[in-house]
Amino acid sequence: MKSAIDLHLHSCYSDDGEVSPQELVKKCKNNDIQIMAIADHNCVRANGEAQNMALAAGITYIPAVEIDCTFNGTNLHVLGYGIDYNSPDFEIIENDITKQSSEVSYKMLLATQKLGFGISRDDMSPLTENMYWNDRWTGEMFAEVLLNKHEYKNHKLLLPYRPGESRSDNPYVNFYWDFYSQGKPCYVEMVYPTLEHIVEIIHENGGKAVLAHPGASLKDNGKILNDIISKGIDGIEAFSSYHSPSAAFNFYKAAINNNILVTCGSDYHGKTKPSISIGQHGCLIPDEEMQGGFLSGLFK
Repeated sequence: MKSAIDLHLHSCYSDDGEVSPQELVKKCKNNDIQIMAIADHNCVRANGEAQNMALAAGITYIPAVEIDCTFNGTNLHVLGYGIDYNSPDFEIIENDITKQSSEVSYKMLLATQKLGFGISRDDMSPLTENMYWNDRWTGEMFAEVLLNKHEYKNHKLLLPYRPGESRSDNPYVNFYWDFYSQGKPCYVEMVYPTLEHIVEIIHENGGKAVLAHPGASLKDNGKILNDIISKGIDGIEAFSSYHSPSAAFNFYKAAINNNILVTCGSDYHGKTKPSISIGQHGCLIPDEEMQGGFLSGLFK
């Protein structure tokens, strides 16, 4: 069932995004999206560029952001919807990530070299020279460079990401999850704010705090979901490209049982997740019911 709602889209203001906010609005229009939100990582700059264009295109636009935070040692992503994106609070969050980015990227490079890959700054720099976040390399970028190096065509660590193999549906982001996410060989810690602080910031700026793609963030640590809910989040992104139908239904039930919002989002990025298209989140609820009930708390 194709949805006309997508509340989790990434533009070039995400360090792993690709397209401009304006192009993203056009893509949503071409995909018959009626309600959209650009939720870039730790950055709200897309909202000002996209909002008026979306409204002119007949699309309801919800200002948004996706913020990294931690809870009990687990890294989480929290979506802020309906926020005042002109607030200096969000500039502080962006600046904090920027300050850490260069050092963290270099440590990721060293960790990648320890895997046995001959890779250097010169390999990585061209990928970011024209990007907003030009001082930060992501796990997806390391994957892009390595998978396109001819000398590593048959490297055993890269074979699962080659066409037709087990991790080839979204090779760049899968490589990130397998090697650069929390607990993996190339993971480098960044200091993120606490969940409680981010929920407070979102609320202070008129927004609703929604736990993003819990199936990806929590993995085998799903038992802490109730503890996360108790910290004041307003909703769960139950319907996500990361979730199987059964997982989505379980997160949906968790939200309903706790009387909080249910949202849906594809987590569209562009080239880093080529198998994920706009509107692809597997929502099990008709759009009319989502808009009239579960999403009503997001509209001003």
